[in-house]
Amino acid sequence: MRKLPHITVLFWSMKIAATTLGETGGDLLAQTLRTGYLVSTVVFLAALLIAAVCQLRAGRFHPAIFWIVIALSSTAGTTLSDLMNRTGGIGYPGGAAILSTGLIIVFVIWWRSGQTLDVENVASLRGEVLFWVAILFSNSLGTSSGDFLADSLGLGFRDSATLLAAIMLVLLAAHRFTSANATVLFWIAFVLTRPLGATIGDFLSKPRDHGGLQWGTVWTSAALLATLIGLIAYQIVDLRRHHLSLLPLPVNRRTGAPQEPNGDLVTIGHR
Repeated sequence: MRKLPHITVLFWSMKIAATTLGETGGDLLAQTLRTGYLVSTVVFLAALLIAAVCQLRAGRFHPAIFWIVIALSSTAGTTLSDLMNRTGGIGYPGGAAILSTGLIIVFVIWWRSGQTLDVENVASLRGEVLFWVAILFSNSLGTSSGDFLADSLGLGFRDSATLLAAIMLVLLAAHRFTSANATVLFWIAFVLTRPLGATIGDFLSKPRDHGGLQWGTVWTSAALLATLIGLIAYQIVDLRRHHLSLLPLPVNRRTGAPQEPNGDLVTIGHR
């Protein structure tokens, strides 16, 4: 059975909501509640590990578990990035460079492992593990790159979000009207949704003298959490009416050898 959702408009809407919540939620714990980046990172990584184990052990796609992992990887990525860039003194450009290198290394390992990078067709346990490692790196990178655009380049939160949204529209047009590789376009868009969410979250929560709307991390996080819960509930109901399609048993892309599936096996009878 499929463990990862189909890539639809609903998926992208939930991804942006989850990553925006990750930005404000990370700032809520680390800054507003003053626990600091180190303690916050440890807390979120521990919660992420528990949620990720639940996701990996599940036999099919559970929207609540999947999006909890996405949101926690985003909050952990926020505090981890800020820990590196601010507390560690690396700075936004340095942090973005380090995390970009890490993400590229993950993709190289993923490709050489013989797993498919097409998220909709990930059917092996190893492929799903690599998917979640890439998620953590991409969400951490998104915080650094979002801060780099807004602060280092001086674009501000609103203009940075506008620029990233425009790039997303270009990627959508390329997917719809050109023969560009869909997997490459997906991962570019997936990475960019994180800085998009980061800049939107900062724009909503930061003080007006910092270019924000001054909603605060508490109210912004509460509104985003309510939005995400509503979307999860909608997806659960929708899945009852339109089941996800099944996947064939996974094989190594390079050798054709069978691999350990990451979902429950379903036997389909033949007539």
